[in-house]
Amino acid sequence: MTAFEALPLDGQLPLVNPQAAYAFALEGLDPHHVALPAPPAFWSAEMAAEMVELYWQALTRDVPFAAYETHPLIQDAAADLSRCSAFRGPRADGRVTPATLFRGLTPGDLTGPYLSQFLWLDVPSGMMTLVQRGRVPIAGDDYMTTYPDWLAIQRGMPPARPNVLDATPRYLRHGRDLSAYVHKDFTYQAFLHAGLILLAMRAPFQATNPYRHSRTQSGFVTFGAPDVLDLIGRVANAALKATWCQKWLMHRRLRPEEFAGRVHQTLSGAVRYPIHTDVLNAVAPSTLFHTTGTYLLPMAYPEGCPLHPAYPAGHAAIAGACATVLKAFFQASFVLPNPVEASADGLVLLPYRGPDLTMGGELNKLASNIALGRDAAGVHWRSDGIEGLKLGEAVAIGILRDLRATYHEDFQGFSLTTFDGTTFTI
Repeated sequence: MTAFEALPLDGQLPLVNPQAAYAFALEGLDPHHVALPAPPAFWSAEMAAEMVELYWQALTRDVPFAAYETHPLIQDAAADLSRCSAFRGPRADGRVTPATLFRGLTPGDLTGPYLSQFLWLDVPSGMMTLVQRGRVPIAGDDYMTTYPDWLAIQRGMPPARPNVLDATPRYLRHGRDLSAYVHKDFTYQAFLHAGLILLAMRAPFQATNPYRHSRTQSGFVTFGAPDVLDLIGRVANAALKATWCQKWLMHRRLRPEEFAGRVHQTLSGAVRYPIHTDVLNAVAPSTLFHTTGTYLLPMAYPEGCPLHPAYPAGHAAIAGACATVLKAFFQASFVLPNPVEASADGLVLLPYRGPDLTMGGELNKLASNIALGRDAAGVHWRSDGIEGLKLGEAVAIGILRDLRATYHEDFQGFSLTTFDGTTFTI
C-alpha cells in the first residue's frame, strides 16, 4: 500500500484501484490465468480503423437508431469505415452498411433493432414494475472539444460541469442515450433486469435442467430463480478481477481521448506521431473539424475516460460473464413475445415487426450493447469490448464448471452457445 500511496499524480483525481490487479479468486479460473491477445498497436491499421469508428460514433450520437437506414451521416460513416480494410466490425462483401454500422459480432447482433429487448421491456421487481425510461443528456451535450479543456482532463483535473439532462424521461433511442445508460448503471444492472424479465415471462429453462420435466419437484435454491439471480451477480466481480489484471499488469492501453489528442497534434502540424494513414486520410476527422475546429474526440462524459487503462473493457467483461450465466440456464431458442422498439423521440415503445427475436440472440445483443455502448461515449475501443466479452465468458464458464460439481441433482451439465457460435455442455 505504501508504494502505491507514493505514486506521483499531476492532478486531483486518483487512479482507479490498481491493486485490484493482484486480487485472486478461489472459485473458477484464477484471474491471472486468463489470457488475452495484445490489443492493436498504436501505429496499426486496426487502431486507425477503431479511431475512425469512434469519430463517427461521436458525430452520430444524436441520430436515432430507427433513422439509420436513411440518415446522411450514417451513410457517410458506413462508407468511411468501408475504406478501412482492418476494421473488425460486421461487414458484408467487404463493406459496412447502415444495417451493420456500430453493431457487434455475436449471433443475434444483426437481427432486429439495434438495441436488445432487455433494454426496453418493463422490469418486474417484486411488487413494483420498473419502466425503462430515464433522464438522459440533451442533444449536443459533448465535452473536451477544445484543446485547453482536453489538456485539463489529461492532467487529472475534475470536469467543469456535469451533463445537462433532458427534463423528459425517455426510452433509449440513440448513441447518446446508450452512453448515458452505461455511465450510471451499476455493474450487472442490465443482466439482473434481463433475468427478472425472463423469470416473469416464464421463459423455459434449458432441457438439461433436472426439474424441467419433474412430476414431484420444482427447482428453487438450485436450478430456480435464486440460483439464477445469485449467479448473475456472482460472476460480475470475478470478471472485473480478471479485467483489472489485464488492464494494469499486462496491456495498459491508452484511452481513445488520448489517442485523438495525438491525431489532433499530427493533423494540426504541431507534433508528428506514428499514426496509420487510414485515420489521417479518413473523412471523419475533417468532418469533425468543420464542427468543432479540432480533431479531438468529443466525449459524452464531462470527466472523459475512467482513470484506468482501456483494455479490456470492464463493462464488456461483466456483460460476457452475466450473459453466459443466463444462456446456461434459459433455452436460447425461446422467442420473446410482443417485441418492441423505441420511437425516434424515445417517448413510447412501438410494436416491432420483423424476424423473430430469440432469447439467446437478444442476450448476445444485450452483451454487445453494454460493451460497445461505452464506445458510443468515446471511452473505449471496439477491441476492448470484443475481447472483454470473451474474457467474461471464460470467467463465467470457469465458475459454472466448478459449480456443476456442487449440485446433488442428477444433472447432465450446463448447455450453452458461446459468442463465437460454438455450442457445448459444461
